[in-house]
Amino acid sequence: MKRLFSVFFALITMLLPLSVAFAASDSEIEALRGTTLYVYNWGEYISDGADGAIDVNAEFTKKYGIKVVYDTYDNNEVMYSKLKSGGVSYDVVIPSDYMIERMISEDMLEKIDFDNIPNFSYIPEKYRNLDYDPTGEYSVPYTVSYVGLIYNSKMVEEAPESWTALWDERYTNNILMFNNPRDAFAIAQSILGQDYNMDTEEGWRVAAALLKEQKSVNPVYVNDEVFLKMESGEAALAPYYVGDYYLMKENNDDLAFVYPKEGVNYFVDAACILKGAKNKLAAELYLNFLNEPDIALANAEYICYGSPNSAVYDNPDYEYYEDELLYPEEGAFKTQLFTNLPPKILALESTLWDDVKNYNATGSSYRSLFFGENTSASIDNGEAFTSETIKYGICIGVFLLAVIAFVVFRAVQKRRREKY
Repeated sequence: MKRLFSVFFALITMLLPLSVAFAASDSEIEALRGTTLYVYNWGEYISDGADGAIDVNAEFTKKYGIKVVYDTYDNNEVMYSKLKSGGVSYDVVIPSDYMIERMISEDMLEKIDFDNIPNFSYIPEKYRNLDYDPTGEYSVPYTVSYVGLIYNSKMVEEAPESWTALWDERYTNNILMFNNPRDAFAIAQSILGQDYNMDTEEGWRVAAALLKEQKSVNPVYVNDEVFLKMESGEAALAPYYVGDYYLMKENNDDLAFVYPKEGVNYFVDAACILKGAKNKLAAELYLNFLNEPDIALANAEYICYGSPNSAVYDNPDYEYYEDELLYPEEGAFKTQLFTNLPPKILALESTLWDDVKNYNATGSSYRSLFFGENTSASIDNGEAFTSETIKYGICIGVFLLAVIAFVVFRAVQKRRREKY
């Protein structure tokens, strides 16, 4: 249950006048009343008024008179695809580090006027100008956290130490897996001792082969469905984000969490303004609002992710103050940040992920029917023509020729009968 203190504190502080100065004039801000701000964020990723917590979007509307239309997504790739497909228009989006880097490179984000975000002063240097946004012009950190392994202590015989638990035959049909390629590949790469951001094609194929091996224990690929399945005791093991573990544990005390010994993904999610945003000043007010101490505290306690806001993590009244899982000691375990992958590797990752998802442990993926078990897709020239490719190609070709010949033969016979 979230602290009632934070709710009381928030309500009091929101009655106080603004103590910070914006570059925008009061008249410019006042002119925004009655406008609409479109926000696109992860599911379950903002304090929304449940359990007596602050409704952040409602409070923003109350303060500025700006209506917030709020939509959600369950992974970076879904968000990116929707934005690239067109037909949608948002002002604010909150992607992860590597996706921010990609969106900057593709000119999908606006530069932020930080004069309109005085609360950025609460973000310390260690969270600024990171590799995904080296000039610090496009993003304001929202959360910082880690991926780890959640397990049900009533279903798992001993506390797992390694990611290989997700390949353990004892838990067949009771294992969940990320339903997005970047996180799933990172687990296999951790086991293999690989760099999450490697640019060698062969390394990605080796990781894909390991993910294929996991299919023998029949993993269920999930995103937000992980909450229901772990909370209900429907699954024994699931990789997911440490903040979400705390939310699940509130509904199932049998759940426990570990950072596997091979290492984990450390990530930063940050608020950005989309290119061509129709309400850019309102978007900057929103980014500033998210970093007001009371609002940042409400979000941190509600979604249970680590906060990059010093007014939160330095606050002794913060529910997760000095929590060892959310704020582990630096160097306590191996971590890696994702970076944006080169276009050729992104294409290969997509091809291999498709192959993994369609693979079945007793046979082959649909792709292997045509190209064999070698997943070494050439990203420059299409599929690699291995001996197995040729073998299957010949077989398919002979079969198709036989079918065509049979159809032609029957058609000729029919015409002869009709003639006579």
